[in-house]
Amino acid sequence: MDLAEALDQYLGYLAIERGSSRNTVASYGRDLRRYIDYLGEKNITSPDDVTRLDIEAHLAGLTDAGLAASSVQRAASAIKGFHKFMVGEQITQNHPSAGLPLPKRPERLPQVLSREQVFSLLDDPFRPELEPSPRVLASGRVDARPQAAFHRDKAILEVLYGCGLRVSELCGLDRRDVMLEDEVLRVMGKGSKERVVPILGTAKRALATYLRDWRPVLANATRSGDAVFLNERGGRITRQAVHRMVERYGAIVGIKGLHPHTLRHTYATHMLEGGMDLRYVQELLGHASISTTQLYTHIDLTHVRMVYLEAHPRAREGGGEGRAGRGGTSSGDAAGDPSWEDVRVGRTPTGGTASHHGHARG
Repeated sequence: MDLAEALDQYLGYLAIERGSSRNTVASYGRDLRRYIDYLGEKNITSPDDVTRLDIEAHLAGLTDAGLAASSVQRAASAIKGFHKFMVGEQITQNHPSAGLPLPKRPERLPQVLSREQVFSLLDDPFRPELEPSPRVLASGRVDARPQAAFHRDKAILEVLYGCGLRVSELCGLDRRDVMLEDEVLRVMGKGSKERVVPILGTAKRALATYLRDWRPVLANATRSGDAVFLNERGGRITRQAVHRMVERYGAIVGIKGLHPHTLRHTYATHMLEGGMDLRYVQELLGHASISTTQLYTHIDLTHVRMVYLEAHPRAREGGGEGRAGRGGTSSGDAAGDPSWEDVRVGRTPTGGTASHHGHARG
């Protein structure tokens, strides 16, 4: 069996037996076809003939071609998985990727919006006076789809930030996944893993308004199915369309190059700032590993510095501020002032606990 035939079997294994998402299968397919093309240029078509040097040279070529470190790392993972599969299925005994280390990915802190930027993004472009008017078609029929798209876009932005969804998760939502009475969404995440996330405040209201009043305007009897978010032709909205839409609204409020994933990063950061425990944030984001979620604990140093200044009795210059006299209480320990532990768990000065949905705009 040659490499191309083995690849078809491997992609089928990923999709059916591993339950990998369509996006994952498509990405691995692109990476591995590029790998097989590279080997083909060296007249290597059999899995028996591939060497460790061939793999390393291919990955080095990807880096030299300017691919992002994350893309090279994904390609390496795909290659390792492919060769492991071929050995496991006894297609070959050659395992050139055994022990191959994954290329190191530089740790890059994600972009996070401030609360003011979020409120501007979710409110300013959607003021009532900016709502488009219906179009009158040549036939005399009134077309309200521009208005429907306006309210759909509002709902999409609110849900991306209000629920911390990935774009693929948002586009994959069906109406049966929306349980507004219970204030939750059922989300199908990576690896077809299902989770339930809360939807509250303005996100809930924007989605309810869209579903009740404006989705029917966009719906098409033959194309819409059960999809929540529709394009103006009535089909399920695509990831690419959401990317373009988010970038457009970001530009309107002065945020250049805004990416939908930035709203997910911002959701996680604001929840941690509001006092939510890291494990809960991990569950809401659908992260398999807590180490992925921990990235967000390093983001907002301004917030950490503010808490430190408030909590530590000698943090300010001079060291004397907040002193209540010998044997007295520092300002950080004064009645009514939260300690670091209070802030971390979201406890209020009165002894209660702050809402973990502090960013859910009322």
